[in-house]
Amino acid sequence: MTNSQLSTFNFQLNMKLPGKIAIMGGGSWATAIAKMCLAQEDSINWYMRRDDRIADFKRLGHNPAYLTGVKFDTKRITFSSNINDVVKESDTLIFVTPSPYLKAHLKKLKTKIKDKFIITAIKGIVPDDNVIVSEYFTKEYGVPPENIAVLAGPCHAEEVALERLSYLTIACPDKDKARIFARRLGSSFIKTSVSDDVAGIEYSSVLKNVYAIAAGICSGLKYGDNFQAVLISNAIQEMNRFLNTVHPLNRNVDDSVYLGDLLVTGYSNFSRNRTFGSMIGKGYSVKSAQIEMEMIAEGYYGTKCIKEINKHHHVNMPILDAVYNILYERISPMIEIKLLTDSFR
Repeated sequence: MTNSQLSTFNFQLNMKLPGKIAIMGGGSWATAIAKMCLAQEDSINWYMRRDDRIADFKRLGHNPAYLTGVKFDTKRITFSSNINDVVKESDTLIFVTPSPYLKAHLKKLKTKIKDKFIITAIKGIVPDDNVIVSEYFTKEYGVPPENIAVLAGPCHAEEVALERLSYLTIACPDKDKARIFARRLGSSFIKTSVSDDVAGIEYSSVLKNVYAIAAGICSGLKYGDNFQAVLISNAIQEMNRFLNTVHPLNRNVDDSVYLGDLLVTGYSNFSRNRTFGSMIGKGYSVKSAQIEMEMIAEGYYGTKCIKEINKHHHVNMPILDAVYNILYERISPMIEIKLLTDSFR
């Protein structure tokens, strides 16, 4: 394909973006994104794994399990538990499944997705493969990097449900495509910006969950606000060291998509990772905390994945190491955090 033909192709693709949007997942963040999309879109497709959840959604007019206060006009939504049907009928696929379950969902996929526009709102790493989601779609499904975007930022689903002002960043190697989707996602309560730092934002989205677990553990151990401030200050430095090593780029980690997301996840009562960490700090075992929460704390899986990745990079990451030792090596949180405090300034 000549440069002229490629330019024409990209223009045509941009003109139809986002086309028909599909939400791929049924949790709280998926529900919040569906609310955002329907603020501007006439209709969407929505893939949910369970037929009983779909039936209850249609009957009640809201997600029966998550953000139950958000009402939907279900006539504007085409639901399906068949992932292939949803993919065939959609142009833009927004994946919002927890990272540990992504491969299980995609195993059912028989329809090619390399010509679709893929948006990952998954704040995790693909377990076992230890790669970020955008790389996984390129490696396993042949989706060109310029057709993959990441959606991130300091944005709790619960606050979107309440229409509290929130800020999101859409990152894509092709910033024109990011801008097109950003315009369709923005509303009176959602402000958007764009970036081309796909890998950096994905890694930071994983790391902020790890650091939120650390913040929760310290809260459970009764460390106060003074120490939490020092912890988060060291966390953003640790994040910056890691990002500059694995994906060198001229970025500003003070931007809201990095630091802002870290702050809200580390401090907010809506943060499931902080809640999970707090339970660990109070003496719960990992398993008992997971059972009682009944929700996925992505940082638990992200901790192990980043630890494995860092074996190849050798970045100094004392907070990550401390969380890993507590969650996977069963070292006492009290002992591990005390050792961590000695390394801080």
